[in-house]
Amino acid sequence: MARFEATTSTEPGRAVVRLAGECDLAAREELTAALLGAVAGAQVVLVDAGALDFLDSTGIHGLVTAHHAARAAGGRLYVVNARGHVANVLAITGVADLLRPPTDDGVDPR
Repeated sequence: MARFEATTSTEPGRAVVRLAGECDLAAREELTAALLGAVAGAQVVLVDAGALDFLDSTGIHGLVTAHHAARAAGGRLYVVNARGHVANVLAITGVADLLRPPTDDGVDPR
């Protein structure tokens, strides 16, 4: 079974969900719970993908679902620090552009 971890922390004005390991079908429930929980508790959610080694369509679905939930609640969800394979998957699917934090709204992407 692939290793996956989602940890959530709160910071002033936002929640940060740090993803690590491999995000695939086996991680679906943990990913969804972490993202939707963060969206329910904060107007701005940063998803830090810096320690994520693998992302498949399950992860993309979870991110887009959480994005829609955040928008419906008047909030925002952004993905930061994606690299390698994960950055490529996000770019190819268009999710990188959808969830890129704007540079002019005061969101610190760290």
